[in-house]
Amino acid sequence: MPTSATVTIYTTAQDTGQRLSQAGTVTLKGGHALTEVENSVFVDPTRRFQSLLGIGGAITDSTAEVYATLAPEKRAEFMRAYYDREAGIGYSLARTTIHSSDFSSASYTYVKEGDKALASFSIDHDRRARLPMIKQAIAAAGGELPLFASPWSAPAFMKTTGNMLRGGALLPEYRQAWANYFVRFIQAYEKEGVPIWGITVQNEPMATQTWESMLYTAEEERDFLKDYLGPTMHAAGYADKKIIVWDHNRDIMLYRAQVILGDPEAARYAWGLGFHWYETWAGFDPMFRNVAAVTEAFPDKPVLLTEAAVEKFDPARYQHWPNAERYGTSMIHDLNNGAVGWTDWNMLLDQKGGPNHVDNYCFAPLHADTRTGELIYTPSYYYIGHFSKFIRPQARRVSTATSRSTLLATSFVNPDGRLATVVMNPTDKAIDYNFYVGQASAVVTIPARAIQTLVN
Repeated sequence: MPTSATVTIYTTAQDTGQRLSQAGTVTLKGGHALTEVENSVFVDPTRRFQSLLGIGGAITDSTAEVYATLAPEKRAEFMRAYYDREAGIGYSLARTTIHSSDFSSASYTYVKEGDKALASFSIDHDRRARLPMIKQAIAAAGGELPLFASPWSAPAFMKTTGNMLRGGALLPEYRQAWANYFVRFIQAYEKEGVPIWGITVQNEPMATQTWESMLYTAEEERDFLKDYLGPTMHAAGYADKKIIVWDHNRDIMLYRAQVILGDPEAARYAWGLGFHWYETWAGFDPMFRNVAAVTEAFPDKPVLLTEAAVEKFDPARYQHWPNAERYGTSMIHDLNNGAVGWTDWNMLLDQKGGPNHVDNYCFAPLHADTRTGELIYTPSYYYIGHFSKFIRPQARRVSTATSRSTLLATSFVNPDGRLATVVMNPTDKAIDYNFYVGQASAVVTIPARAIQTLVN
């Protein structure tokens, strides 16, 4: 369906009942005389950039364990809420973990301690909760859901510290065994009927955490990729699986790209680079321009937001609006700077922000109160939905600019030809703005503390 002069507006706003609510229509017309002082959003659908891979979230052990406690009707509600394009927000991308992360009830691996040959490899643990949920998610998404998987740590016996927790590095003598482990994981999941679209080399390879974590320098990650993981994946017949490097924060993503993607042999195996948003923990401004710096330096290597979560869980702040605005701000800037997709962290957690075996409790877009069985929808769910529901896989980002810094905006042309423009107002006042598509325009009002998607 081509772009239409009739624009349908969907709005979510603080202190109102509007949650992805249809808020009327406007008609684009020519002949409006633009003045200097007006707020405007300018969209040029003829200027096109990256294609969207998808928008989604992670099915962790914690998410699956909480999901398993829900009554059947609540599980059905959850799947509609996330994966149904009409009744929900149409997630189209997923992440999971290779054995345990902090968002598991306990640490575990798929092999017995010391089993370098991987003879004991088994995913029986995942068959209890995680695999059944992933299969239901794939079905709810229409039978296709690109899934990528990330390790938080190699098994303890493969590491310099002999411990899955608190950092440590991969011992050189276990590099081939660890590369084989990735292949065994993919084989096991695909035997279960769960296709693996891709993997990341290592979650947060520069962070020593109290939970599962493992460190690589840029050179170590480069060499593991080009000398072990890449060749092993290709030899196993998995050259089509996407390998994502870095999988850490925006702050030094360009340097990591220069070392790994700047090496022709390593770059041969790397699909692209993943990044997180946690550099803001230290009080720094989000480094959105670093996303653009990588896409400009390596235009043939996609960049993908692989993880984001609001930390420091507090049940009194389920409806804390700045949490949602953090999502809206990051998604608009990351997409405008070239990201091909955006993957939230846990899709569901309990009323404590877990389970988490090291007390690293966080927010999720949906929580379940396991005492009552009820689902709790946070504002973040709706803000993410303004993107995922209306911007579909293979949509192309198009030129979008705002005339005042009070508004943020991004636009995509979907495969059916319809234009979806997301506009966010992070101020305390409603704003009237001119919405321009080419030379035609209409006046739109966005409430205070609101996000809108305009579809035409």
